Amino acid sequence: MQAKHLILLFLFMLLYLSGGSAAWSAKRCAVEPSFDCSKIDNGVEKVVCTDNELAELDNQLAGVYQTALNNFPPDERETLKSKQRSWVTTRNACQTGNDLHSCVRFAYESRITELQIQGGMLSVPEPVTYKCDSGKYDYLQVVFYTQTVLPAVVLTGNTDRDNWQETAFSVPSGSGAKYQGAGILFWSKGKEALLERQNRTITCVEMK
Repeated sequence: MQAKHLILLFLFMLLYLSGGSAAWSAKRCAVEPSFDCSKIDNGVEKVVCTDNELAELDNQLAGVYQTALNNFPPDERETLKSKQRSWVTTRNACQTGNDLHSCVRFAYESRITELQIQGGMLSVPEPVTYKCDSGKYDYLQVVFYTQTVLPAVVLTGNTDRDNWQETAFSVPSGSGAKYQGAGILFWSKGKEALLERQNRTITCVEMK
């Protein structure tokens, strides 16, 4: 009787493990990302392999990246490849944060948006020009993109001391429209705007 019980227990465990494996496989393979899930080597990729939304974003990014690569001049493609590798490092750093899913989703959506803009996949809207900080910054031109995965702005500052261009992405705001990028924040409400960059806060007014 004891041997029979052991055999039944073994069969039960085998069925249970097989069922668990099948459930994992079904969950993982509902949407396959652009990379091979059997070769994942970090927690972020594991999340992407088990989350349909993130897997779909991964596929979308792969397509947008390839289009951008084809559209870039040949002498600039290595720079784009290098930036994409840096982006992967940034995405993988999400595993150290508190909200892994939101961090990874934002990483994908912001990168797709950036490539859509830089890769010539969109018509460029008419820029809005601001005069800022009583003329310390002569002009700030802002292009508002609304047809991207994430609403975004491309900010271009022109003065006799500093010329720069940055991309910022829509983030939640209690009032007005708020956009944030690497080391930069742009907040607009009506005809007025606020720019934070290089530890400076600059006020702007839309020019007519």
